[in-house]
Amino acid sequence: MLVLVAPGQGAQTPGFLTPWLEIPGLADRLSAWSDLIGLDLISYGTTADADEIRDTAVAQPLLVAAGLAVAEVLGASPDIVAGHSVGELTAAALAGVLTPEQSLTLVRERGLAMAEAAAVTETGMIVVLGGEEEDVLASIDKHGLTPANVNGAGQIVAGGTLAQIEEFKADPPARARLIALSVAGAFHTEHMAPAVGRLRTAAAAVTPNDPAVTLLSNADGAAVASGAEFVERLVNQIANPVRWNACMATMADLGVTTMIELTPGGTLTGLAKRALRGVKTVPLKTPDDLDAAREALK
Repeated sequence: MLVLVAPGQGAQTPGFLTPWLEIPGLADRLSAWSDLIGLDLISYGTTADADEIRDTAVAQPLLVAAGLAVAEVLGASPDIVAGHSVGELTAAALAGVLTPEQSLTLVRERGLAMAEAAAVTETGMIVVLGGEEEDVLASIDKHGLTPANVNGAGQIVAGGTLAQIEEFKADPPARARLIALSVAGAFHTEHMAPAVGRLRTAAAAVTPNDPAVTLLSNADGAAVASGAEFVERLVNQIANPVRWNACMATMADLGVTTMIELTPGGTLTGLAKRALRGVKTVPLKTPDDLDAAREALK
């Protein structure tokens, strides 16, 4: 039972697309998508620095384009697909709910809308590792933060204003380690509410198909059978927490045996190693990982 997963914002690193451009046809694909959305994906994926690709309006289309391009190269036929945060737009295309072009058009709007929302108030996110989940959630709530990503495997990402985060850092949960996350705003919190309307307007121009394979939702980990419902969930998810722990629980219930994480892989397979014991995991970081991924498909 194969699940193909797509990472979310923060997975990008400078130059991560460079080795992939050696694969025939991949640069042409990215160039066509660049023209479609008015963003030089190749430049941002090869020569741009960390600050440039930290920009939400850049990072989100870049990640979706990279995931879809590498999925085409891999040529796998997954039983289940899922994406973390913006990775849900990658998953929607892999499941046939949207075309790659529709996903990229929507993610361009999503990135711009969320960048605008992030500029209203100085906000950020912080990773909480370890501690008792009940204590961690209570501490997050105490400081007015939102558990924006409940990732499982002892990892929760909190979001809120920079002032709230500083107070949280000064009074952390017991036995927990905190790591500041390099993102441009408090995604999947109330601070993203202004972005919802813009994406809903853009999504109204799309007629989605029902998924051709099992497609999991970040909202609650449920498999969503309706394309229209999944797109509505995509819109609402901007300002609501990602429940990746619930997605992994569903994967376990469905009997997943292999997980391949699309480029830039590593984050989600890292969580799976701790939460989905016994599941074979392959992160696609460079083309050198394709052989391992194809071997896992056998």
